[in-house]
Amino acid sequence: MKIGFIGLGNMAKAIIGGIMEKGNIEANEIIGADVSKEACDAAAEKYGIQTCADNAMVAENSDVLVLAVKPQFLKQALVGVKEALKPNVIVISIVAGKTLDYLKEELGEDVSIVRCMPNTPALVGESCTAFTPSEKMSESQIAIAQELLNCFGKAIPVPERLMDAVVGVSGSAPAYVFMFIEAMADAAVLEGMPRSMAYDFAAQAVYGSAKLMMETGKHPGELKDMVCSPAGTTIEAVRVLEENNFRGTVMDAVIACAEKSSKL
Repeated sequence: MKIGFIGLGNMAKAIIGGIMEKGNIEANEIIGADVSKEACDAAAEKYGIQTCADNAMVAENSDVLVLAVKPQFLKQALVGVKEALKPNVIVISIVAGKTLDYLKEELGEDVSIVRCMPNTPALVGESCTAFTPSEKMSESQIAIAQELLNCFGKAIPVPERLMDAVVGVSGSAPAYVFMFIEAMADAAVLEGMPRSMAYDFAAQAVYGSAKLMMETGKHPGELKDMVCSPAGTTIEAVRVLEENNFRGTVMDAVIACAEKSSKL
């Protein structure tokens, strides 16, 4: 199976690394294109894959084609691609905001297309990737796509109407989490802790808390209550967060992100 990439940025490289490590895909089975020679050279050097600057050539040599460009560059990137697609090709798009209908219009009604939204933890094999297959895809094609998406994290099928919400709660969420980690570390520095140590404590607290929720299946409110002893330090911190509209602000941020995604 030959896998092609149009766009060789960080997310594409994370996917390439994942499918080579976990998907038993060899370097000679992967081809990629990017307008940036530096991006092509970096991908070729790191993974040993074939690269070029011709998107149509990548398309005509791919059984699975991954679209990994910025939304504003997609239309130009697809020039000549429709005519070059193989019969029965699977197209996987990680382009934010571009719907299945849009992709069908650009590539053809009968093309098997998977719209998905990964996030940057794909770089360490921990992406949460929502995906929506087009209605004409066979079960075997969907299974192939999901297997590839699982190579760099966890792939979850969603109806397309929820994709903008996914962008808000998952696709863009690492930025919110990093801001939270940085803010906690800043406070620890203010309390006298060395910065490198503060980052370690803050990041591990977030990582461990997420793992605890995932592995126990407990409601986040229940887990929060487990930490809040009567008249204790944690409930005092929670009081300050609530007074400053912590949850409402987070909700507003996610909603704003989703609304922006719907307009891309």
